[in-house]
Amino acid sequence: MNNAGAIPIFPSPLARAIGALPLGPLSLSLTAYARRIARTHPAMFRRLGEYGNASFALDPTDLPFVINLAPRGGNPEIKVTRNPVTVDARIAGPLAALLGLMHGAYDGDALFFSRDLVIEGDTSATLALRNAVDDAELDLADEVSAISGPLAAPVTRLIALAERHTGVSLSRPEELAW
Repeated sequence: MNNAGAIPIFPSPLARAIGALPLGPLSLSLTAYARRIARTHPAMFRRLGEYGNASFALDPTDLPFVINLAPRGGNPEIKVTRNPVTVDARIAGPLAALLGLMHGAYDGDALFFSRDLVIEGDTSATLALRNAVDDAELDLADEVSAISGPLAAPVTRLIALAERHTGVSLSRPEELAW
């Protein structure tokens, strides 16, 4: 796990440019992507148990929008908004911390106690989401490559290049071989 050093922050000029984009297409794309993940990792949504219909705000504090996730019992919906909406739980921090947490590159407890990650609302729902994602061992780079068809190899190389140059965990770290 990478808890040493500063967490990369999304560049402000790029964040402002992204903030000018319409959020509808991003919401639709992320919903389609989340539904694909639900089909390939159904256990992750079952693992949410009683929180399978909870709502979560994933709030990258260095971007001008909030990602609102409604797991809906395995038929997820994502709505990207410019302002917070009412949800059961909010998880906020730099995008790199949120992605690193998802990929197991950062320790969630360390992020929380260092105040790099803020949790608000139903902490039990947040813990259920964290455990479900941890157990699924998601690798967003692999998921993107899998939907890239004949462009999978160049997409994989591009993701690896972006990861090296930004320091942001865009994939699950390689396990140490014994």
